[in-house]
Amino acid sequence: MDLFISSLTIFVLAIFVGFEVINKVPPLLHTPLMSGSNAISGITVVGAMISVATPNTFTTILGFIAVVLAMINVVGGFVVTHRMLGMFKRKE
Repeated sequence: MDLFISSLTIFVLAIFVGFEVINKVPPLLHTPLMSGSNAISGITVVGAMISVATPNTFTTILGFIAVVLAMINVVGGFVVTHRMLGMFKRKE
């Protein structure tokens, strides 16, 4: 029970700190921030693919789910970054 309470406390604090950090980012820096998070999601994809290669069935299933979710995050991040960069192009 103590482990659960300490893990829950860390999780709630991480949510609060993450919300405050992202809230303080000026709009001009959202595109570089999105590119950085895409790189982190790429690392997650590599780790999830390693997890899929294990002989344990449960780990393989969780790894597959992690690959799918991380790839959705990577593709969505690149789409958002592309759209945001398109807003800075000169109109003809």
